[in-house]
Amino acid sequence: MYPVLKHIHLTCVLLSGLGFLLRGYWRFVAPWRLERGWVRWLPHGVDTLLLVSALMMVWMSGQYPFVQPWLTAKVLALLAYIVCGSLALKRARTVPGRGLAFVLAVCSFAYIVSVALTRRPMPWAA
Repeated sequence: MYPVLKHIHLTCVLLSGLGFLLRGYWRFVAPWRLERGWVRWLPHGVDTLLLVSALMMVWMSGQYPFVQPWLTAKVLALLAYIVCGSLALKRARTVPGRGLAFVLAVCSFAYIVSVALTRRPMPWAA
């Protein structure tokens, strides 16, 4: 069961990241596209499946955030990604503010992936 969950999780990571990049691109060049129905609900479905698969893998593996430093780093970076992503796609009022938030969100996402691959909170030191 764990390999199936991991496959689901990795697929959702890919879909979530690509979806964020697409929505960020649309935010800057064609904001009207963000108003489509599927663009509004699909990311929530993918991210919910991503979170559920992550929680199930944590439970099955017995590795918990705030016990394992690399999982703690991922959770904190996820919070940064959520805040920056929200600013980039919705809340920032200026184009430079949205751009900075978008870059920070992409960097947070890349950090999360690198921590997951290395299982180290400082993957550049691996």
